[in-house]
Amino acid sequence: RVNTLSFSLGRRVFLAFGTMGISREGKHKRRETGGRRSKFRKKRKFEMGRPAAMTKLGEKRVHEVRTRGGNKKFRALRLDSGNFSWGTEVCTKKVRIIDVKYNASDNELVRTKTLVKGAIVLVDAHPFKSWYEAHYGVKIGLKKGQEAEAEEAKGSAHVQRKIAARQKGRTLEEAIDNQMASGRLFAKITSRPGQSGRCDGQILEGAELAFYKKQMDKK
Repeated sequence: RVNTLSFSLGRRVFLAFGTMGISREGKHKRRETGGRRSKFRKKRKFEMGRPAAMTKLGEKRVHEVRTRGGNKKFRALRLDSGNFSWGTEVCTKKVRIIDVKYNASDNELVRTKTLVKGAIVLVDAHPFKSWYEAHYGVKIGLKKGQEAEAEEAKGSAHVQRKIAARQKGRTLEEAIDNQMASGRLFAKITSRPGQSGRCDGQILEGAELAFYKKQMDKK
């Protein structure tokens, strides 16, 4: 009876360890010199890994995961919007994510529209465009041959002076202006959707935008 119990208990333990899965330990690796390390212990709970979230583009769905010490991670399974920052204008807006356009690590992540840190996505430009036009009092994103309509000055004299002062040092990159006309902006994800449950990032501009456009044209 004892033998049967120990056998069944041992089998259960074996099955539990057999299905333990992902581990983040490095004990199985060889030394830098090429020598093998001795196996002096089994897997530990604190070395455990978890399956990748593989966050997809879609209606928001976030799961809460309990982690070591009773802390929490937020595993985003699907996301469709996030906070994106326009660095040169110091402006952040919550915008809709339209599509995944480029990923340096794997084209498969682009095909499956997977949101990961470092991915290049297309976001809705309208919130940024409307803010810029209100802030500087000028029309942007005009298509070729289209001229800006003359508008009557709105607001008090103080407001008009403030807008005029802002326009003195105003510069807008041509590539950004062209993207505003199409209603879409290239952006880079800087958060980790599978860890924080959010998809935040920054609008691409300058040399970084030129670099990623060149990479996308290659493919």
